[in-house]
Amino acid sequence: MPFIMSMGVEPRARLLQDTHGSTTTRGRELLPGPAEICVLSFTSVIMADDPQRNFRSAYYEKVGFRGVEEKKSLEILMKDNPLDVEKLSTFSQRFPLPSMYRIHVWKVLLGILPPHSDSHALVSRYRLEQFEDVSGALTAMRFIHAFTPTTELYLRMYQLESRQLPRRSELRPPDDEDENFLAIGRAMEEIVDDPVDCYWLIRCFINQFKLKFGDSIPHLPKSLEHFLSQEDAALLAHLKTSGALHSLPYCLWFRRCFAGCLPESSLQRVWDKVISGSCKILVFVAVEILLSYKIMLMGMSDPDGVYNFLSNMPQENTDAIVTKAIDLWHKHCGTPMHSL
Repeated sequence: MPFIMSMGVEPRARLLQDTHGSTTTRGRELLPGPAEICVLSFTSVIMADDPQRNFRSAYYEKVGFRGVEEKKSLEILMKDNPLDVEKLSTFSQRFPLPSMYRIHVWKVLLGILPPHSDSHALVSRYRLEQFEDVSGALTAMRFIHAFTPTTELYLRMYQLESRQLPRRSELRPPDDEDENFLAIGRAMEEIVDDPVDCYWLIRCFINQFKLKFGDSIPHLPKSLEHFLSQEDAALLAHLKTSGALHSLPYCLWFRRCFAGCLPESSLQRVWDKVISGSCKILVFVAVEILLSYKIMLMGMSDPDGVYNFLSNMPQENTDAIVTKAIDLWHKHCGTPMHSL
């Protein structure tokens, strides 16, 4: 169960005035009704074992207000000027981002927008102008036209800006890197409506992922094996003996970050954690997928069959899978005090 995080407010007890005018202290709060839900003053330490906090959160969840305190906490963070990127990152690691703030938080964490809120309008205009300049250059060079799919447009823009654009005479079918980009691009298109925002999010997401986690990606399959051995040794043994362990869709999972595997409603919750600084969450999503389909996988001995099934897994229970994966991640890696 999530807990309120520290936001740098002094730790002395503060009095809270409820909507009926009664005053309570942190140590003896009255149970609020739905109309009186409010955010508590933050302390300088995370009250991870605070029974009042646990009881209050359980009550909110029971009456249908799950995440209310976290949303209020984020709103307080969003009022800071400049924004505290470290605290936003830590919040994103600990709690799910509300959908209404997700894109804005992603843009700040990825460096698309600066911490100083006063500059956001100006920087957004520069981002738009750069988008138009690059796409216009590609049009002039006849790399794109009016009917070019937007994901291909984003790919060519990315290649031009990273000095990887091939000559028109040397255009070739997409290679593995291009396919990874296109898969992430298609998924981002389903999450983000504005094409300018979409391009910048794809571009910065991929650049950050390569820069921060490029050296770690080859080791993620071994991490999966390690954590699966702790969760279900029998399933791991079966995958090993059948030869399927080395044929799992690692590229789909760890290089495309589950783009094309999970529906966007589930995928964005995984990307919250990746964008805020953790690639290890990808391992636990993969582990939880294997655990969720254990019965079916235990009945399969053909590595190709396992690969094809996991590459085209059912979409019905993905929200539950991601929720369990995040819980598993916190179980093995702890609840982050700082971005990972």
